[in-house]
Amino acid sequence: MDQIQQDTQALRNKKNELINRFADKSYWKAMSQTLTTLLPVIALTYAGMQALSVSYLLTASIVVLLTLFLLRAFVMLHDCGHNCLYPSARANSIVGFIFGVVCGVPQYVWSRHHDYHHSTNGDWEKYRGPLTVLSTDEYAQLNDKQKRRYASQRKLYMGPLAGFLYFVFNPRFTWLKGTVGLIAHVLKGQKPSTYTTRYWATRKEFWHMTGNNLALALIWTAVAATFGVVEFTVVSVVALSLAGASGIILFTVQHNFENSYASPTEGWNYFTAALAGTSYLKLPRVLHWFTADIGYHHIHHLSARIPNYNLRACHEAYRDLFENVTRLTLKDIPHSMRYIIWDEENATLMTPEQFQARQAEQPVATAQAA
Repeated sequence: MDQIQQDTQALRNKKNELINRFADKSYWKAMSQTLTTLLPVIALTYAGMQALSVSYLLTASIVVLLTLFLLRAFVMLHDCGHNCLYPSARANSIVGFIFGVVCGVPQYVWSRHHDYHHSTNGDWEKYRGPLTVLSTDEYAQLNDKQKRRYASQRKLYMGPLAGFLYFVFNPRFTWLKGTVGLIAHVLKGQKPSTYTTRYWATRKEFWHMTGNNLALALIWTAVAATFGVVEFTVVSVVALSLAGASGIILFTVQHNFENSYASPTEGWNYFTAALAGTSYLKLPRVLHWFTADIGYHHIHHLSARIPNYNLRACHEAYRDLFENVTRLTLKDIPHSMRYIIWDEENATLMTPEQFQARQAEQPVATAQAA
């Protein structure tokens, strides 16, 4: 703990200097990233549907590549939401909306929820991550069947289903359900401004959801009508589901790992959370490109103002500050995904196996104390 406190203080002292050096944004770099992401998505989507009549193996290869570009598009959407891709807020808003259509996610609405994650990173009393992690007390109240279901729903093999729900189904369903409620509200003679729903918080969120869904309805209908519903499903829907799965896994392991800092609200520290509650996901260079260096997540949580194209340089320049940040690689992901219980007593995460071992030790300790 002393080392963490020392690192936290050192980071606090250097934060402004670090941001001043690396928070500069570039239109040219941002536009280059935008074009090298959007154009391949369009080309690969077309190629994948055409390839179905040639070779299933070729189609599968194209879908894998399309998945990677869609994952990159999602990270671009994420950066636009932080206003850290382009120098201007307007450019980030416009391009973010486009990336939202590409990914099937209303960018503005998603970004507002994601901002809450940044403001509470490491405070697991307020935010439990994309997998909605249970605390030890909550987990203890489950019966054996519920515990098995809870664990199985967070296995890697459930990723594609989660990705389908995250990118394809939920954004359509929640908007449609909320809109039907709004129409019913108006038909009862009530003013639209008095309507409340858990699906959007403001009028602006509603219009962004509406714009995203209407744009997708037109594009998806046109693509399905031109190339066929089966072709559209096999290429676009599968790739979106796999990209969504990759995004969920990527963002999860950047906070769920062995010895991760997971504090209650009392005693929570923003800088400690950036260092000890966020991982450095060290990937092969090509995957760093496809994920727009979001693996340097410890720097991103120190300051979301730093654009993705400066994260690597920032890490290298201040390597001494991040020496004790947890480093993960691809082979560590399955192990990290097992940390699905918040141990509020020790301010960290634990696996179901660790929970069971602790439960088994308690009667022994009680008996010895007696």
